[in-house]
Amino acid sequence: MVLLELGTETNEDPDLETELRRAVEAYERCVVELEFKKMLSGENDPNNAFLTIHAGAGGTEAQDWASMLLRMYLRWSERRGFTTDIVDMLEGEEAGIKSASVLVNGDYAYGYLKAEVGIHRLVRISPFDANARRHTSFASVFVYPDIEDSIEIVIDEKDIRVDTFRASGAGGQHVNKTSSAVRITHLPTNIVVQCQNERSQHMNRAMAMKMLRARLYELELKEREKERQKLEATKKQIAWGSQIRSYILQPYQMVKDHRTDVEVGNVQAVLDGEIDVFIETYLMKC
Repeated sequence: MVLLELGTETNEDPDLETELRRAVEAYERCVVELEFKKMLSGENDPNNAFLTIHAGAGGTEAQDWASMLLRMYLRWSERRGFTTDIVDMLEGEEAGIKSASVLVNGDYAYGYLKAEVGIHRLVRISPFDANARRHTSFASVFVYPDIEDSIEIVIDEKDIRVDTFRASGAGGQHVNKTSSAVRITHLPTNIVVQCQNERSQHMNRAMAMKMLRARLYELELKEREKERQKLEATKKQIAWGSQIRSYILQPYQMVKDHRTDVEVGNVQAVLDGEIDVFIETYLMKC
């Protein structure tokens, strides 16, 4: 505000005008950065990402297109300072790839790359067609968050109710006469476990807690599987009518994102990894 007031009063000072412009640009970058932090606030957005590419129907032409997409994402990752590791690849018979999976390591890799999920369409004169005809090819891109293998189960004491009771059945006279058996109820999930086989209440409680951790671990695995199935359900058929983006090389050159209507005329730059405009516009729109 001070610079703005000074600039208004001394509007003929070029140095002050330059400084004012720089300050405004800095504020604009700050606002954009804050918007992105708010936008990338999903639970898994900060994680690394597994990116998979599958060629659609069309044989060599589609497989070559899949390899072009792989190169595009590797270049994009390099531009952002991310590291990549190709964990799986199935090459085509003549050229290109049938499928590939890449682990992309970097801050918010999943948050950014989730914008690329969908069908990508290429229109060009096929280099594999002796008659130089125009072909349309499809490839699918899907992204999973990289989830840590270890699941840490933390049980808060306020989330459990511990009941003791007299053990029944075999266990000896001492066990039957004291309230050594333990029943633990996990209040958030209503999971109930109990143990009465040990001779002391302390040992029964320790064993019951161990059982509860195992049950909660199993529950967490099931929840993660449900989330994975939700992601899988978003996959679409690799064909006409479901593409998110078209890359047109013939009869004119343009890349268009059908979700945001963003168009870029420099197709080669896009294929070299300059796809941030598509990612950022889509994420901002969502």
